[in-house]
Amino acid sequence: MSTKKPIGVFDSGFGGLTILKEIVKQLPEYDYLYLGDNARAPYGTRSFETVYEYTLECVKQLFSMNCELVILACNTASAKALRNIQQIDLPLIAPDKRVLGVIRPTTEVVGKHSKTGHVGVLGTTGTITSNSYPIEIAKFYPNLIVHQEACPMWVPIVENNEIESEAADIFIEKNLNHLLSKDKNIDTIILGCTHYPLLINKIRKHLPANIKLLSQGEIVADGLVDYLKRHPEMEQKCSKGKTIEFYTTDSPENFDKAASMFYGKAIRSNHLEL
Repeated sequence: MSTKKPIGVFDSGFGGLTILKEIVKQLPEYDYLYLGDNARAPYGTRSFETVYEYTLECVKQLFSMNCELVILACNTASAKALRNIQQIDLPLIAPDKRVLGVIRPTTEVVGKHSKTGHVGVLGTTGTITSNSYPIEIAKFYPNLIVHQEACPMWVPIVENNEIESEAADIFIEKNLNHLLSKDKNIDTIILGCTHYPLLINKIRKHLPANIKLLSQGEIVADGLVDYLKRHPEMEQKCSKGKTIEFYTTDSPENFDKAASMFYGKAIRSNHLEL
């Protein structure tokens, strides 16, 4: 049996690769195992119960593959499943393992970036309706004023490779204008979906130059660096062999074709049956 204990990175599909890319950049010495549940994607429009069920199943799978630490590199899974998994499931099924999300690291730092105290959040319908960002931001920065905007067309635009299309401009401009119409003092916007960094040039095109965009990859990577420093008992469990394995619940051929757009270079994945 392998003694390798990789850091698990989970996403409903491709978007988590933008998180993994930044984590590997900052922590290249570790082993990693990426799992994309592409066969059941997207998660963004699914119910809380379904997202929780699917996410827990994938976390258990990563645990069975020797992962001691799992990152939910998916805003929808972080919003709809993380709390239950941490508070209810882990104590019963794996008290010595840990599962972290992408929302908390982002909300911990957003107040340091905003000068006006007015912040916007862009995300999938599932993430926005969960209200996870306003709830978490209030814990760290209770005086921040937060406005949200659901962008249901943005993920399909990315996954259908329509990033440079006129349709992309239409939907991005529409959502940004609607967000900013709610509060003209917004000076910082969280990209609350791991697909959105691929749209960053289009987003900037339709935003005033003074508005800062917070992309999650570097923030989550910074948060993981800090977490491992604060938890040496977990850091010592994670193996360091500089390997990365990719798994998808759908077709590896289809996954590999699209994954390079998110990860920045070609990869080869394996099929995993849940």
